[in-house]
Amino acid sequence: MRLLLIRHGQTPSNLKHLLDTAVPGPGLTPLGQEQAVALPQALATEKIEALYASTLLRTQLTAAPLAAATGLEVQVRDGIRELAAGDLEMRGDEEAAAAYLATAFAWSAGDVERRMPGGENGVEALGRFDSVVAEAAASGARTVAMVSHGAAVRMWVAARADNVDVDHASSHPLRNTGVVVLSGSPELGWEAQVWEDRPLGPAEASPEDSGPAGAGVTVPTT
Repeated sequence: MRLLLIRHGQTPSNLKHLLDTAVPGPGLTPLGQEQAVALPQALATEKIEALYASTLLRTQLTAAPLAAATGLEVQVRDGIRELAAGDLEMRGDEEAAAAYLATAFAWSAGDVERRMPGGENGVEALGRFDSVVAEAAASGARTVAMVSHGAAVRMWVAARADNVDVDHASSHPLRNTGVVVLSGSPELGWEAQVWEDRPLGPAEASPEDSGPAGAGVTVPTT
């Protein structure tokens, strides 16, 4: 299966650098709407046969133009929502962002019992994302697009793709509507083929305008 993991368009909370992970969450900024509208053209060469979005409003709004262009129904699943920030929710300081991403990438590295302060642990976060991927694979669709979230996508890819390690995922930002393309299956494993090489939208936001979930971070090795 070819799996396209797409980060949602820009939100007001991204601009404020807030860890805004609760449902339903904010909508899109005007730029975020432009990014969503640009997705069908950017992915025009992909023969998408199934389309998923998370339970947060921003992913469903991002997926809507792609659904209109492909004629596919958006399948909304809680499993691919953003990593719950717990006690860090709605904080916008660097310390909170660093703690959030360090916990997420610790899960990718195998420390799945570690818990986000006041939130979920890696077993729970990986398990729910895995379940949606497994559902998509079982559907028989050859190319699947999932509109998800920056930290969730980077964490899952670093944990599940054979050729992406924590160093790469943590140091390579994933901007709004950035795409990670993988090939494989839950049984045989995954290989990343593309990490955000398509510029999406008539105007491109800087990494600083994409919020903490998509930012680069240095993860301690000890």
